[in-house]
Amino acid sequence: MKKIIMFLFVLATASDCFSQTIDLCELQWQFHKLNEAQWLPATVPGTVHTDLLANKKIEDPFYRDNEKKLQWIEKEDWEYKTEITIDQNLLKNDAVEMVFEGLDTYADVYLNDKKIIIADNMFRSWKADVKPILQVGKNQLRIYFHSPINFVMPIYNSLGYAVPVSNNDMTSEARVSAYSRKAGYHFGWDWGPRFVTSGIWRPAYIKSWNKLTIDDLFIKQFSVDGTDAKMEAQVTVKSTAEGIKTLQLFIDGSKTPTFSKSVFVQKGNNVLQAAFDMNNVELWWPNGMGNHKMYQFKAVLFDNQNELATKEVKRGIRTIEVVQESSDKGKSFAFKVNGKMVFMKGANYIPQDNFIPRVTTAQYEHIINTAVECNMNMLRLWGGGFYENDIFYNLCDEKGILIWHDFMFACSLYPPTENFKKSVYEEAKENIIRLRNHPSIAMWCGNNEITQFMNEKYWGQFKQKWRTPTDSLETIATYDHIFHEILPAALKAYDDEKFYWSSSPNTTNYSHDFPSQHVTGDLHYWGVWHGKQPFEKFNDNLAPFMSEYGFQSFPELETVKTFAIPTDYNIDSNVMKGHQKSGIGNQTIAFYMKDMFNVPAKFEDFLYVGQILQSEGIRMAIEAHRRAKPFCMGTLYWQINDCWPVASWSSMDNYGRWKALQYNVKKAYQSIIVSPFRENENINIYAVSDEYNGTTVKAQIRLLDFNGKVIRNEEKSLDLPENSSTVIYSLKEKEWVSGVDTNSTFIHVRLLQNDKELCQNTFFFKNPKNTILPKVKITVKQIDTEHIAVTADKLARFVWLYLPKKVNAFSDNYFDLLPGETKVLKVNTLFKLKDIKTKSLIDVK
Repeated sequence: MKKIIMFLFVLATASDCFSQTIDLCELQWQFHKLNEAQWLPATVPGTVHTDLLANKKIEDPFYRDNEKKLQWIEKEDWEYKTEITIDQNLLKNDAVEMVFEGLDTYADVYLNDKKIIIADNMFRSWKADVKPILQVGKNQLRIYFHSPINFVMPIYNSLGYAVPVSNNDMTSEARVSAYSRKAGYHFGWDWGPRFVTSGIWRPAYIKSWNKLTIDDLFIKQFSVDGTDAKMEAQVTVKSTAEGIKTLQLFIDGSKTPTFSKSVFVQKGNNVLQAAFDMNNVELWWPNGMGNHKMYQFKAVLFDNQNELATKEVKRGIRTIEVVQESSDKGKSFAFKVNGKMVFMKGANYIPQDNFIPRVTTAQYEHIINTAVECNMNMLRLWGGGFYENDIFYNLCDEKGILIWHDFMFACSLYPPTENFKKSVYEEAKENIIRLRNHPSIAMWCGNNEITQFMNEKYWGQFKQKWRTPTDSLETIATYDHIFHEILPAALKAYDDEKFYWSSSPNTTNYSHDFPSQHVTGDLHYWGVWHGKQPFEKFNDNLAPFMSEYGFQSFPELETVKTFAIPTDYNIDSNVMKGHQKSGIGNQTIAFYMKDMFNVPAKFEDFLYVGQILQSEGIRMAIEAHRRAKPFCMGTLYWQINDCWPVASWSSMDNYGRWKALQYNVKKAYQSIIVSPFRENENINIYAVSDEYNGTTVKAQIRLLDFNGKVIRNEEKSLDLPENSSTVIYSLKEKEWVSGVDTNSTFIHVRLLQNDKELCQNTFFFKNPKNTILPKVKITVKQIDTEHIAVTADKLARFVWLYLPKKVNAFSDNYFDLLPGETKVLKVNTLFKLKDIKTKSLIDVK
């Protein structure tokens, strides 16, 4: 029997009562499929799938083609049960509540055979007053989870038509996701499997208290003037009686309250407000701009000298606005933080696993630390997942990563029922309140791609096959109600500091043909990939904010080995196709690869070149977006992570292994970059700076052959303006390449400050498949227990170092080595020099 964890807090009163919290997750849980006699051990938080896996009733869902063998789970009803032992002290308290922070999704909760909760929204928490039902001694808790498919089907059928969903599978089972307030990706996506889960997916506990409790503390920021801030504490209190109390607020552990005031507390729910000033404030800054100061605020309610309740939260003080100003180029969409215009550099973020409760703290830390190390300042939390666990936001606060936060709506319209819309409002309200103190949240966006979706082919499909004019108007009205009334109203009521954007993308001149003129808002540009346009089109398709674009690759072989066996090692095998969820994925990778590279015959070489292909394409996009500053003020590629081992647009796989793209992003997102770019007859050298002071640099521009011979060399000192994109040198291409073989020459550009290299980049005149790479000798020498030196006698392209079974062993990878250049790398693990393997493009078979 697991130990029942009780946290006892003795109140500073004459009462003999105790305030207790019982962690229900620490109890001994069991589960079974409905009508099966056998009950099996269960883990809470958890899911049916992971409990079945732990009991060896199913095989690893991610292995080979097991996904399709496990679809039966979503069509069954499941029950969970446990026993709670209650002592008499708990029942002496004024209030005893049972709290579930997350139930997935359609659940009836029974305590001692009395139904206390009916849950129908994965994104909400659920509470019940259980004092009248609990008894001293043993109590039975049971949760009945309805099949998320079977439960919704009557609602689906009741409309008489199906609301549009961006999914080529027209079956009802594939389309019920629109009717459920449940993570959309659970129903499958073009990078993820279909596992429609059920379970107690977040913490659960019994909370008891006397007289009153503080449910929430919001530190509202009215204004910041320099280092002076006008603030207000909004304290949400639930009380069993009315009376006059004393409210005090303490900051950063101070023994002296910032304010102390008498407040009247009425029976029931209260919001107590107290304004206060903060002087000499240390501001919170995004990554790369300064410190990320988080203040600790503690609210305490007293009855005379007796402390009744406390609540602590953290909050950073900063201003942030989205600037939308008209100019001759269009209308801007740019973030201003603490009065400074900031170019946003980052990626889109999806859930880290199909089975959410098993994501560890280490996994959260790895992904946010990766963002920081790769010079990012923003992640977009995408609307087909879920409102993340607190640790995600806490880490973003601590590390200075801003969040573009979608509400949980993606690629679908929604049923026009009042119950659905009421649930949406409660969901929005609860999550806004939960998250509003986080300085990392820069904005809220209503949905992902639904406005775009209504203008594209899927909407046309439904107009032709499914809809009547009345149905169409009803569904469009529901869209308008949710995204232009319900969500902005919830923000207005509970966090009016945040900017609201109704849908992403939201730009002028959008069409499925991917026109190049986007003069307002944000853009999801998929002409490269879905439109099979060449990578060069990244240079032309620009908008004020680039919030999505991407290109796929497979994970490396070490990851493939976790879900496949050698007979599967072909991208057209059934298993590899099962781990490629884009219907056009493999053929599109091959299409682009043939244009740029010689397509390898060996499977592992195909994986390697595929990662380089992805990396080169996205590097080209990032440089184009940064060169377009200040017209373009943000670039978020799709996507930083995966939820399972798969071919996808991610820059690191689900084991946290960095792909070639992740290493390239780290360089492309440096605060200062240099970017050679062919424009008409010139090769223009751009220098882009995100620094907030001018910098004097020396530019070194060399034309070299692949053996290391310097053919031309130019050096120039210049003043690089702050927060700018500037052409620092313009080369006449015909003059520079006169008399040389462009198949075996390249331009190398460096920016130096006091002889220290700030950044470097290369420009190749031809695609890799049209260059004549020399045979190269790569030498690896050990410097000490943590460092190695890598040298090449001739040009080595895309040098990949790897240690078998190690993750991210080297501080840099997939890099070019210039002839005679020595690159020192940190090795992040214990190693033997003989175990380090190398590969470059010339080695590909």
